[in-house]
Amino acid sequence: MTMMKTSKTADRRSFILSSIFFICCLCTLASITEVRFDTLLRLGRCAVVENDSTSLSFNTNDTNTSLTQNSTSSEEDIRILIGILTLPDQYHKRHFLRLIYGTQSPAGAKVDVKFVFCNLTKEDQKVLVALEIMRYDDIMILNCKENMNKGKTYTYFSSLPEILNDTNSPNPPYHYVVKADDDTYFRLDNLVQSLRPLPREDLYYGYVIPCPSMDPFVRYMSGMGYMVSWDLVQWIRDSEIPRNNQEGPEDKIFGDWLRDGHKAKNRFNAKWSMYNFPEPKTGCTHELWPDTIAVHLLKNQEKWIRTLKFFNVTENLKPSKLYHIP
Repeated sequence: MTMMKTSKTADRRSFILSSIFFICCLCTLASITEVRFDTLLRLGRCAVVENDSTSLSFNTNDTNTSLTQNSTSSEEDIRILIGILTLPDQYHKRHFLRLIYGTQSPAGAKVDVKFVFCNLTKEDQKVLVALEIMRYDDIMILNCKENMNKGKTYTYFSSLPEILNDTNSPNPPYHYVVKADDDTYFRLDNLVQSLRPLPREDLYYGYVIPCPSMDPFVRYMSGMGYMVSWDLVQWIRDSEIPRNNQEGPEDKIFGDWLRDGHKAKNRFNAKWSMYNFPEPKTGCTHELWPDTIAVHLLKNQEKWIRTLKFFNVTENLKPSKLYHIP
């Protein structure tokens, strides 16, 4: 009898111990499963966040460099800076030009378009322009007082070497620098193609003044948009000639600098691929044509629309169920 009780007690203890062991195993397994699930959940969340972050970063990069064409360019590509001299209050014009240049992607080139003006003077400018910079990162504010013929062009060119002095950037940062008006439409593909056979040093490029002239060595290039190579930008910064001669019609003064400094031995007249809008008809213009590099004097929206329609700039619009444009 005593032996049977002892056996039952042992069996009960064994059952209890087995049950406890089984429960512990279940708890351990549940714990491990929970850890794995949480880990997988966290990894999944990380993957989602990383994917979202990558997408956001990509979109933000597109936004911040909306006027930087072919940002993945190689060292062999032509690098061009187009500085559009404008005024701080020209918000709508800047937004319009972002559309114009942001939809062009010239092959084999890195083209940066920046809006250039002098110091801000009003409280609304300080807020609205700052927002533009945060959104688009395509504005240069020079240390000068806004002017037309008292040195703004000099300040633009002479400031660039220091502004663009970045040891992580290519040297030179740009092969060519353009000074352009905000009523000029550059067709970037044609501009880039016209530059391929040209020198990258001591170069002066544009539309020769006066209208009948085809000789780029006689006077100077029109303010609609002219270009110099980077070595001339550095010379403008360093030389006493432009520093001591800043006031007057700025495009003419610019030509005087190069003449007095015996610079720009490589000159290229882009006439008649650069010209004024056909109306009103003058000796400085002709009809729109396919080989155009730049059209000037687009003073109102009607002229812009006629020009953009002629060049069929919306031909690459992707079909979508989201819109219908006949």
